[in-house]
Amino acid sequence: MAALLVEPPASSELTRTCPHRTVLMAAESLVAVAGAAGAVQLWEGTYAPPADAIAPLGLTTWRVPAVWLFASVAVPSATAAWLLHRRSASAPTAVLVASGLLATELAVQIPFVGPNPLQAVLGSVSAGLAGLAVHARRAGWTKGAD
Repeated sequence: MAALLVEPPASSELTRTCPHRTVLMAAESLVAVAGAAGAVQLWEGTYAPPADAIAPLGLTTWRVPAVWLFASVAVPSATAAWLLHRRSASAPTAVLVASGLLATELAVQIPFVGPNPLQAVLGSVSAGLAGLAVHARRAGWTKGAD
């Protein structure tokens, strides 16, 4: 009964207990959409590099790399965004995992498609999100909806 009489925390208190939540959630959502869109483009062969770039792997189409991109970027980023939305205690860790997987994806693609300015942009996004997640953990991210 007493729990029903407790007022919900003020908006400013939620901001303090979940630092950078809005920025992280928006950025992870955008990365998830970009990863899914990239996976669809590779799957369909739209805006995909020539297939001879992946011939050393024994691949003739970009479908396996499309699944890899979806699994290594879109899914982890969407999961992190969902956990951020819920104010989960696991959210900063999920952002760190998603950022690390995005950086890994970028490093893996360079030998096959060569360097590209988009890789530098996404690498910066990955590093920035990881930095914000580390700061959020140190600033005292607290358990929310878990």
